Amino acid sequence: MTDTRVERKERTRRAILDAALALSGESTLVALSLRQVAKEVGIVPTAFYRHFASIEELGLALVDEALDTLRVLLREIRRSAGHDYRDIIDGSVAVLVEQVRAHHAHFGFIARERFAGPTAVRQAIERGIELCERELAVDLSHLPGTDRWSDQDLRTLSALIVGAMVTTAERLVAVEPGSAVELRIADTARTQLRMMLIGVQRWRSNS
Repeated sequence: MTDTRVERKERTRRAILDAALALSGESTLVALSLRQVAKEVGIVPTAFYRHFASIEELGLALVDEALDTLRVLLREIRRSAGHDYRDIIDGSVAVLVEQVRAHHAHFGFIARERFAGPTAVRQAIERGIELCERELAVDLSHLPGTDRWSDQDLRTLSALIVGAMVTTAERLVAVEPGSAVELRIADTARTQLRMMLIGVQRWRSNS
């Protein structure tokens, strides 16, 4: 069966995204040129503009994909966790390690670009992480001990947890899967979460 024009266009768009993701892994998005991407895909530079207006727009599309991966990670963590804090911790770290292994390029992209990327890309990553924090805050309100917490305190805890997860993911991206270093990073993450969740059981909001 012959591919339709729409299918060919979507395939080229996917190839551009994949090429940019791979090339940005060698440096950063700001150092990437559309000519490099076009050459990698095997298209002329003018064909790039049929899909993206600029490298920045391409970067924002990659941000959307990478943040989707982060949201899937957090959803998997919430699904795997019960109401026992030990289950939450063990399940969270296990899922984190698994997802970073499976989506190494996307987590690497977030790690590089959230501080070194173009302004619009950095802002998009920041907004995406804030959305993850808001979603997690809703789930945290159902945990034992948080029923009388203020909304602000729930957001503060969710920001701490998401921040720890993102930082841990960034560290995991840089090491060999299954290595002793990966195990140490996972153990450190478990310790951080234990400290946070022990505090949950004792914390009382003023409001």
